[in-house]
Amino acid sequence: MAASRAAVDAVAQSGFRGSSARDILRERPCAVSRQPAAVVRIGSRMNQVRTSSSMSKPTSMYINRELSWLEFNQRVLDEALDRQIPPLERLKFLAITGSNLDEFFMVRVGGLQMLADRDAGKRDPAGMTAHDQLGAISVRVHAMVGDQYRCFLEDLEPALAAAGIRRLDATSLDPPQRAAVEALFETEMFAVMTPMIIGPGEPFPLLVNQQVVACLELAPAQHGDPRFALIPLGHTLERIIGLPCEGRYDYMLLEDALQLHLPRFFPGVEVRDGTFFRVTRNADMRVREDSAADLLSGMQQVLIDRTQSACVRLEISARSGPTIRQFLQTALQVRASDVYLVPGPLNLAAFMRLSSLPGYDHLRYDPWPPQPSPVVDPQLSMFQTIAARDIVLCQPYESYDPVVRFVDEAANDPDVVAIRQILYRTSRNSPIVAALQRAAQHGKHVTAIVELKARFDEARNIDWARQLEPAGVHVIYGVKGLKTHAKICLVLRREPEGMRRYVHYGTGNYNEITSRLYSDVSFMTCDETLTRDGLNFFHAITGFSQPQAFQKIESAPIGLRERLMDLIEEEARRARRGQPARIMAQLNSLVDAKMINALYRASRAGVEIQLNVRGVCCLRPGVPGISDNIRVISILDRYLEHSRIIYFLAGGRELMFISSADWMPRNLLRRVELLVPIEDAEARARLKEVLESYARDNVKGRRLRPDGHYERVRLRAGQTPHRHQQHLYERARAVRAEIVQA
Repeated sequence: MAASRAAVDAVAQSGFRGSSARDILRERPCAVSRQPAAVVRIGSRMNQVRTSSSMSKPTSMYINRELSWLEFNQRVLDEALDRQIPPLERLKFLAITGSNLDEFFMVRVGGLQMLADRDAGKRDPAGMTAHDQLGAISVRVHAMVGDQYRCFLEDLEPALAAAGIRRLDATSLDPPQRAAVEALFETEMFAVMTPMIIGPGEPFPLLVNQQVVACLELAPAQHGDPRFALIPLGHTLERIIGLPCEGRYDYMLLEDALQLHLPRFFPGVEVRDGTFFRVTRNADMRVREDSAADLLSGMQQVLIDRTQSACVRLEISARSGPTIRQFLQTALQVRASDVYLVPGPLNLAAFMRLSSLPGYDHLRYDPWPPQPSPVVDPQLSMFQTIAARDIVLCQPYESYDPVVRFVDEAANDPDVVAIRQILYRTSRNSPIVAALQRAAQHGKHVTAIVELKARFDEARNIDWARQLEPAGVHVIYGVKGLKTHAKICLVLRREPEGMRRYVHYGTGNYNEITSRLYSDVSFMTCDETLTRDGLNFFHAITGFSQPQAFQKIESAPIGLRERLMDLIEEEARRARRGQPARIMAQLNSLVDAKMINALYRASRAGVEIQLNVRGVCCLRPGVPGISDNIRVISILDRYLEHSRIIYFLAGGRELMFISSADWMPRNLLRRVELLVPIEDAEARARLKEVLESYARDNVKGRRLRPDGHYERVRLRAGQTPHRHQQHLYERARAVRAEIVQA
């Protein structure tokens, strides 16, 4: 459709380059803006970060991915700052922001630094070079670190201390507590910790990633040359040391206990200054599958490479002196912008342990135990239940137990002939993996696709592969060049009528632990077509064959994005004809430019688009003439929003899908993913209610503005509060209560 001059002018007035606007309105991928701009939130202000433009408005159709992710982490931090949330829950959110930043630096910043070195002029869809992005990230994260520690030191710690959870230092120990610390030092710390003196010309030791290390400046030797010493705290000693006390919980950090005993390590040597620091290394290592004859050994090498990779961030206590700072920065070859002076304890993620302290339930949320599904009878086998009807579970409001039972019963059922399953991330003591082992030992044909490239779960998945193979499980290490991220378990069972297939499709991993923390959807069916599609999907993966023809499902990297774009365009065509048109979607991330452009075109056509995007969102909603029909909400609450649910009005037919894929290039082009239709009318209506509930959240919802900033959805006069997660839990409880009463 040709763009009208008025529409293009409207876009130009909104701050976008005219060429990008015309490209989208002409229904083709837009050109990348050459004037980089990104919005960075610092404290309560909105500042523009620019490299070549003094314009006051964004000059790209897209929000930068990295800065959008940092806005997501800010929303998590906002939960830690919210005094209406119980203190230990706030501490948990704060710890998550620390853990999130660790992974962000290891993966995203590490990758950007490599890109800056090899292709400095390349721009992302938002028009920013790698150097632009690194500069904006540094500004944003330095501000975020300040917010984190103000939250911890000035707000959370006083609140926890008032509730009886106190962090003590050397000056506040009573005699029994000091004696306990002395005993710990003598029995464990002195034996485990190893001091390393570094003299002039001596190589700097290879330090473990993200380990807290003491750095000491020692008095010069006879020749006057400076000397330094390092003492890694190690990972075998508890970072948080519980101290003897009555009626409360007193604790001391391991580094504070070490400070009390530094003279023991250097008798007769003057310690002039000392500090603690922490190194974050680049973890963006990729296996060369074209040159690695064995993917297993290739992934093992990646794990080794991560321990020796470049330092991408140096965190140092803000109390350190300039001599030590300069020594560490030079030795680790870190730029000044990648040095973070920390005004409190390093590694806030370590404080996650305190959030589960026994005896302090009053400082946590009231529990929401998962409810039994109303359509799953515990007296019947899962095969009887699935044969009677399709099952949709909304976790964690409903129990994940039926999924575990499905695999467990398949392992024990003498009529089950074969099980095929994808394992991407599992729990440490996974009952599902144990069931697969048991099934193979019972003589069933079991195939497990174990994705060795699941980032930061590589070591665990390698261990699972090594345990499954001796049990007789046929283990396949994913697909060459792709990550296998789909969530599917297929069971073949011999029944009186012949062989019958049962399948579980999901949006989340086969992990019974995270199923209580993440919101996800499980779908179980024995539908002839959906199970045949599942079988064809496995044949394509395990046989390394050409993609199979599917009747109902779609798979990435071939077919899934095209199917979604066709569905979006169909809604746009209906809207152009004056028919009602609507799209709703729940996603973790929205990054893919082609998908964003398709949504822009649909919005321009008049389609009502409601998106709930938990994390990164590169789409700019509410731009006149381009995205004024798009509304983007992000919900941060007690559970991590993880499900992918997509709805199209489709002329009143109401098409509903669940998916393992986010709308990112990596999911749509470089991963094996699934898109599965939900055709049962009751299940479809239930998922539609979930999507509409997201849109109504005026308690925990944040609305994305065109400038990339998020604002809380506020209650309007006379409006009833609606908290999405609480609504779904109370609904699950009410349905369960009705069944019990009946």
